[in-house]
Amino acid sequence: MAAGTFLLLLGIVLRWVLKLNSSEGPKASTYAHLGADQEEIYLPVAQEISAQSAILGVSLNDAIEQRDAGQPDIAWRLVRLALSEWDRLVEILASLNKLMASHLGNTQGMAPSRPVVPGRFKTRVMVDFLRMHELFDQLVFRSRLRFQLHLRMLRRASETLTGEFRRSFRYADRTGDQPPELWERLDYYFHDLDLIAKETLLSFRALLACLPHSRLPELRRDAQSLIRRGVRSKAMPVR
Repeated sequence: MAAGTFLLLLGIVLRWVLKLNSSEGPKASTYAHLGADQEEIYLPVAQEISAQSAILGVSLNDAIEQRDAGQPDIAWRLVRLALSEWDRLVEILASLNKLMASHLGNTQGMAPSRPVVPGRFKTRVMVDFLRMHELFDQLVFRSRLRFQLHLRMLRRASETLTGEFRRSFRYADRTGDQPPELWERLDYYFHDLDLIAKETLLSFRALLACLPHSRLPELRRDAQSLIRRGVRSKAMPVR
């Protein structure tokens, strides 16, 4: 235990002395600029994830409004609907995460990863999780390995939030106990998942910016298969 703590502190000191944080931090936190071909790949994925997140947000907001209006049964049916929308969003994020991991070996130069700030999140489980990730991140020097660690963090964060959301839902569904604190937790879980979705998209932009153009057709095919059955493609025509 003492040896592990010593190595952790040594790694942090070395990063500060070598100024690795200052050389990689600004690049990792910038919004990656893409060419036209890269934007054509990025935009449909971003629109799909944004649409799914918006649907989930609307479902939960409607549920809260029905609860406030004194319609608890309708409110809880909307929460059940939101749970299926949650699963769909998490499924897309997991597929995109897997896609990025499979193409990471084709990147040229540095594959930057954004630092995710724990203070932006509302749930205690995510704040604690991200603070632990920050400690491990200090020990990784190579940019590609840091990007891999970043993808793993995003995947674990999504899985953790899903587990917490489902645990709260199952308890309330089984017991009928739905205090105000429960609804606040559900709202906070969505807030944090929405942030993870945005961070995942920013990572996708960063990956695209580092890929040679010769690799874009393959990534385009993979990205198209990811969203082929998405919510936007299922939209009903307006009558």
